[in-house]
Amino acid sequence: MPTSSLPIRGLVAAAHTPFHKDGALNLAVVEKQAAHLLANGITIVFIAGSTGESHSLSADERRALTQRWIEVTRGTALRVIVHVGSNCLTDAAALARQAQDLGALAVAALTPSYFKPASVASLVDCCAKVAGAAPALPFYFYDIPALTNVSLSMPEFLAQAKDRIPNLAGIKFTNPDLMAYQLCLRAENGRFDIPWGSDEALLGALAVGARGAVGSSYNFGAPIYHKLIASFQKGDLAAAREQQFLSVRLIQTLAKYGYIGAAKAVMGMLGVDVGPARLPNRNPTEEERSSLRRELEPFALIP
Repeated sequence: MPTSSLPIRGLVAAAHTPFHKDGALNLAVVEKQAAHLLANGITIVFIAGSTGESHSLSADERRALTQRWIEVTRGTALRVIVHVGSNCLTDAAALARQAQDLGALAVAALTPSYFKPASVASLVDCCAKVAGAAPALPFYFYDIPALTNVSLSMPEFLAQAKDRIPNLAGIKFTNPDLMAYQLCLRAENGRFDIPWGSDEALLGALAVGARGAVGSSYNFGAPIYHKLIASFQKGDLAAAREQQFLSVRLIQTLAKYGYIGAAKAVMGMLGVDVGPARLPNRNPTEEERSSLRRELEPFALIP
């Protein structure tokens, strides 16, 4: 199985897709995004996922985004995981093939979510089609039932997929079910990599064995999570709990204004202007942006 530079350890930032004010792609910003992540101790970026508004992008836009990220990060310490999932499996397979050709670290895919797989076997069939288009890259299934409305057993997925998908690396697990998470971590004697995907519950995942995490708030809140992980590793659970609660309050604050749009506004406050979110996501008004900036002061994230 292709596992170069894997499994995933530490924080992986789920990057925003940068847009101009009119909603067109603004690929010139990717260089600033990459530099910002590296300056904050992030060495793997996950592009075109939920945070990257992938389902609001055309296939051509996704190809252009992937090409730009690979160009910008070539020769740096930053590696790129490309989310390629789509309701159209032909598009997903083509995006996976491109990621392999360009030298991405790995690919990941959401389930089709309009016509939904009704069984684990059907989901495995979908993933096999996508993963098979990039056989030289590790493949992660991206489980986020709160957004896809597809809630299937992930331990059973691993059991059925292990022989059908030779390059299956694991699951990007964005699901609060810590029982299922533990079963996945221990499946096949720990064979699979299961990065955690819920920033606001990272400490709970670390406590049961998580070693890597993919999240949107790592773009701007990495210092919080670096401290959380360091405190946990030292056995200072009181300090780790304080950092986790800081994360909870941060995410709660952003959610009041529409999470994706507010998170992109925060990036602008940090000097990395990734532009607005596309419809149907909302963006904070100018008045709300001022209010958001004031509410962020206790988090000491904005200079």
